[in-house]
Amino acid sequence: MIVCHCTNITDHDIRAAIDWMRTSDSEAIITPGKIYHALGKSADCGGCMPLFLDTMRSNDNLEVPIQLRALRTEASQESADEGRSQGHRLSQQVSAA
Repeated sequence: MIVCHCTNITDHDIRAAIDWMRTSDSEAIITPGKIYHALGKSADCGGCMPLFLDTMRSNDNLEVPIQLRALRTEASQESADEGRSQGHRLSQQVSAA
């Protein structure tokens, strides 16, 4: 199936590029830009991006490497409190007054 008409990229091309990238570097983060680059093409109008992403996500080799999975939880815990102590929140200062 053709995913991108502008650059003539098929779902087979996307899957093959992901498989090739994963084989060459098991820890690589695979993005649409890297797939376009691996295929020697570049995005044009962007109308295909939802189908392009769906095709990427359906590939079992797209998984985030196990070593990098913990980074997401660490980053979300840091942003949860934004590095501020609880006493400096505006809602607590107003209710205390």
